Amino acid sequence: MDKTLLLEAQIREHTGSKAAARLRKEGRVPAIVYGHKQEPVAISQDAHDFVQGLHHGHRLMDIKVQGKTEKMILKDLQYDYLGRDIVHVDLMRVDVTETVHITIPIELKGTAQGTHEGGIIEEHADRIEVKCVVTNMPEVIPVSVKAVGVGDVLHAGDIPLPEGVTLVSSPDTILVTCHLVAAAKTTEQMEEEAPTAPEVIGEKKEEAEGESEGEGEAG
Repeated sequence: MDKTLLLEAQIREHTGSKAAARLRKEGRVPAIVYGHKQEPVAISQDAHDFVQGLHHGHRLMDIKVQGKTEKMILKDLQYDYLGRDIVHVDLMRVDVTETVHITIPIELKGTAQGTHEGGIIEEHADRIEVKCVVTNMPEVIPVSVKAVGVGDVLHAGDIPLPEGVTLVSSPDTILVTCHLVAAAKTTEQMEEEAPTAPEVIGEKKEEAEGESEGEGEAG
């Protein structure tokens, strides 16, 4: 599959939150282009075409602006507060022979051994940073969890990378752990563990005085 997505973009004449909101209502996504020692350029792209490209794994793009096409990579995405819709995109100009640092999503593969031992898999990171030549950029990095048992930890340095791709993230970055599911406690156990209410000295003293007065009146 061709990893390069061709998109047409328009120069943004107005920037700022209000202008960006208007663009999004028109079905466009605001973006900024930088790199190669050129001035950053504010553009907008058709939101539907851009999102469709992302869903097909495209990270390398040919962006045509005012009749000129430049090759760019996706550097960052900003989502709305719900984490659903893209509100802004950062793009960087690149050359096909250029080595770049890029963040690539990871995808867990297989069923962990620990799930058969009463454990559950917990994912601590969903992407790692790598460096590679632009044309050798992976769409996703598969991570096999089949051998992960209860108590095991899978670090970024443990996973094999495609040829020509080098890890930039710390090798100690925790990607996956497997731990036992905590057993639900019974009501009796929770009552036994509940702290005992502290004795209030003042109340005891008042009770003692009350009893003394009662005894005196009876006599």
